[in-house]
Amino acid sequence: MKKIKIVTDSSAELGQDEIEQLGIYVLPLTVMIDDESYVDGETLKKEDFMEKMNKSKALPKTSQPPIGRFVELYDELGADGSEVISIHMTEKLSGTVNAARQAAELSQANVTVIDSDFTDRGQSFQVLEAAKLAQDGGDKETILKRIAHVKEHTKLYICVVTLENLVKGGRVGKLAGALSSLLNVKVMMELVNGQLEVCVRGRGMKPINKWIGELQEKLKTTPNLNAVSFSYADDVVYLENLKNEFQAILPDVPMRVKLTSPIISTHAGKGAFAIMYYTD
Repeated sequence: MKKIKIVTDSSAELGQDEIEQLGIYVLPLTVMIDDESYVDGETLKKEDFMEKMNKSKALPKTSQPPIGRFVELYDELGADGSEVISIHMTEKLSGTVNAARQAAELSQANVTVIDSDFTDRGQSFQVLEAAKLAQDGGDKETILKRIAHVKEHTKLYICVVTLENLVKGGRVGKLAGALSSLLNVKVMMELVNGQLEVCVRGRGMKPINKWIGELQEKLKTTPNLNAVSFSYADDVVYLENLKNEFQAILPDVPMRVKLTSPIISTHAGKGAFAIMYYTD
């Protein structure tokens, strides 16, 4: 049976321990801040990004890894006859998965590219499950079925507390952004099939907190809840408190709070946070 190797990109929220223990290969995206280029996770630590972004003259720009870097890694991994499964952030938010597809066509290795339809830990759920099966000697068909199952049973919600970065990035009109800022509007959205859909919006955090309370009640009766994860752009205290609230009502469910990647922070902006989970 051919060995399967798992590749992803740096928008996936993975711990270094997970990467090393499961043998996951991570291709970093690039962040341009005031004409200076940084490699996510290599020359730019996510702990330093928010300060750099706040001081920058313009909104940082992000870009996918070069196709050549994909090809180089795929060829290297497939040199011993191994097959590759490459799982990436939704193409609705980045060109990474399309670069991976082009590289797969050029590579000498047998590469299957997957659009996770998610990002951050929502993407990582698929990567981790695939890597565990691959490590245990699972075949390609079994791994692909598991990835599809996890994708179908994943939820990702993101709260944006300021539309400033979305306006700068051209994802929200300037008038809508100005009005939202003036009215202190916060928005909770769900990532569905790679597209952001509004769940609730309102002035201040009261509507958001009410929605979160309803989600907590829902999860109390959700069967086979596998894991819940929280990511944040810069307000760790709020997210730690939120995680503790969820953990109190779901004591047996694994949970974690982690700083999100510069790729996500660039678009979501200061104060943004995400809640993600998946079920079996």
